[in-house]
Amino acid sequence: MSLPRDIRAFLSHYHGQTDDRQASVNLLFYQNRLRCKPDDLLISEIHQRYATVIHWRKDYNQLEYNHGYIQWLFPIRENGMNFEAQALQPHEAVAMKEDSDVIERVKASYGLLLDFYGMCLLNFETGLIGRSEGYKARYRNLLQAPHNNLRVTRILKCLSEMGLEHLNAGFLLYVLNEQSEHKQLNTSLLRDSMDRWWANCLRNEADREWIGLTIKKARNGEIFSREKYEASLQRRKELGSFAEPQLESIDA
Repeated sequence: MSLPRDIRAFLSHYHGQTDDRQASVNLLFYQNRLRCKPDDLLISEIHQRYATVIHWRKDYNQLEYNHGYIQWLFPIRENGMNFEAQALQPHEAVAMKEDSDVIERVKASYGLLLDFYGMCLLNFETGLIGRSEGYKARYRNLLQAPHNNLRVTRILKCLSEMGLEHLNAGFLLYVLNEQSEHKQLNTSLLRDSMDRWWANCLRNEADREWIGLTIKKARNGEIFSREKYEASLQRRKELGSFAEPQLESIDA
């Protein structure tokens, strides 16, 4: 299966693209120094709304039908539908990865969208995800509104740009467990997005190959259980690899 053009560009680190050093709106937004457009909100104001009665965290209609915020919360090296946003520039990505406050805000943005999709981050260090309260309705929306598949691709690309690619693995393997063990999130359209786009939003080649093989096994009927999911993330955290350690030969 050939990779989509945008995935090939992503994996090549957008070879040939230049860095516009004068363009820094994503960095300024995540530093809480610039308001997003057209919503005219600082990122702290977006995140503050999560903790109030009118917050976006449970305003699922806002998150579903407002198409302007996603490019601001998850900037990538590609343009989108909001022409008031800007594609992420390489110098911005470097500065954002080095700013702990920015990374905490990226983490909060990820948590916001996970909740929208019926999930919650249980362990930031491993990327472990669980079901959120009311997940059934959120899963149903995800399956009925396939434009969210494109949003997930953007989210995963952004997390990779921010040096948080372990979260991509946690998300992918969570969805695989739901599909394999529980028959959730298992439509042909979502599987196609996952197999062709999401699973390739990892620049770590070893991780990408292991996850791709694990998905293939699950598609062929092998159960990817919750136990396997948790063990694989813990193994990667401790050993730096998804691959299981090979036992030494007795004759060695």
